[in-house]
Amino acid sequence: MAQEIERKFLVASLPDLGEAEARKIRQGYVTVPSDSVQVRLRQKGEKFFLTVKGQGGLVRSEHEAEISAEAFEAMWPSTGDRRIEKVRWTGRLENGHVYELDLFEDRELRLVEVEFASEAEAAAFEPPAWFGADVTGNHAYSNNVLASGGGA
Repeated sequence: MAQEIERKFLVASLPDLGEAEARKIRQGYVTVPSDSVQVRLRQKGEKFFLTVKGQGGLVRSEHEAEISAEAFEAMWPSTGDRRIEKVRWTGRLENGHVYELDLFEDRELRLVEVEFASEAEAAAFEPPAWFGADVTGNHAYSNNVLASGGGA
């Protein structure tokens, strides 16, 4: 089973994004926040994905498959109004970790995520000064909740 180990933080101040890469993302959820799994459709640039995620905070299951644009468009209406759009900036921290900084288009919210190879690595991670509060496991900041009109 594929696993995602990830910490999520609010953003205290924007970093220098000179070396980072930006990509517009639109995503929608077939499931609602109270479901035991999340089924998500995501468009990143010209690529399309179907993702199934289990419940959890720091560690959870994740299965993602690239799908055709036609399949994406056929399933997109099933997301109803459970959608978000954001610009994702991807860059590398001084310690070598990759960050994903999300700037949401429909609200004043900035989140940054870092994925890890192990729980021990996640626990040892020292966030840089531009990271804000750690909101890992706080469901108010999950994309599924945000897409459904709740959360932060």
